[in-house]
Amino acid sequence: MKNIAKLFAVVVSVVIAASSLSIAADKKKYPLGEVEIPTLNGAVCTAAAYIAYEKGLFEEEGVKVTLTSGLSFELTRTLLASGKAPVIHGDFQFFPAVYNGVPVKLIGGIHYGCIKVLLPKNSDIKTAADLKGKTIGVDEIGGTPMSVVSVILGNAGLNPQTDVVWKPYPNDQLVTAAQKGEVDVVAAWDPFATLLSRQGFTVFSDIAEDKLFAGKFCCFLFASSKVLKENPAQIAALLRGYYKGAQYIANNTKEAAQIIVDKKYVGTDDVALVEELLAHYKYPAHHEPGFNAKAKDDAVYFAKELTKTGYLPKDLDAQKFIDGIYSDLFETDKKDNKEHKTH
Repeated sequence: MKNIAKLFAVVVSVVIAASSLSIAADKKKYPLGEVEIPTLNGAVCTAAAYIAYEKGLFEEEGVKVTLTSGLSFELTRTLLASGKAPVIHGDFQFFPAVYNGVPVKLIGGIHYGCIKVLLPKNSDIKTAADLKGKTIGVDEIGGTPMSVVSVILGNAGLNPQTDVVWKPYPNDQLVTAAQKGEVDVVAAWDPFATLLSRQGFTVFSDIAEDKLFAGKFCCFLFASSKVLKENPAQIAALLRGYYKGAQYIANNTKEAAQIIVDKKYVGTDDVALVEELLAHYKYPAHHEPGFNAKAKDDAVYFAKELTKTGYLPKDLDAQKFIDGIYSDLFETDKKDNKEHKTH
């Protein structure tokens, strides 16, 4: 029995030692820690995160990342606010929550239009004004497709909170709902939205081309204020990882599409379709001068648009609001480096 006890003690010691070595190795390889990043379930929209993960671009920046999906907008926002998720790929639908006190910072832009608003066959809707009194199908209440249609409504002089009816459905049920006449309009992410257009639905608005959205970031990157305060280096590293992923997509669109499909990140196995969508999003060169200023300007634009919908106060100073929630991490890096060189 004594020999068995000694053997057991030796085994436990070896396991503990091996575990300690593993932790030490992880800290050396990932000096900025390990995090979870939520992504949109089945959407091409969050491709930069998929590619940054698959190509080891987050790891290059010293952060070990695990991607999670299938979370609602509300849950994602909660995780971000609490610091359990450090960074999220989001949209201008975050602005009302931030205005109302959710501790989140805007840290950059990522790409252009990825949402379409569609009409079923034989629809009598011709203009935005015709949307009054209609029922609109979306993936969830408060999500970005709903916000996109709300901007369209606001610019037509309609109140998205009273002049239309919103109905949430899982993406695979939106088609059936439209065919049954349960909804008059469908607003959805790609690739689902583009697949619908190929099934006979008419594109009412493609935000990559619609004048209300074209040439402007629909998708931004947001950071937890908590993590940004406690670990700004980690947030900056994740931002660089995202931007490297976006640049990789811009330079290697076909290969990126193949990776995304092979790894089953999106709701289609059509590589050509995903490649087409990635090109459609026009990933910009994030290292070019003025890039951050453009992201901030586009955020101001959408904040102004949300004042027309009633989601933000009509008398809101949009510029002041965005100035208050925007954090330019690259500018901070420059200042830190200058201060370091002077000491």
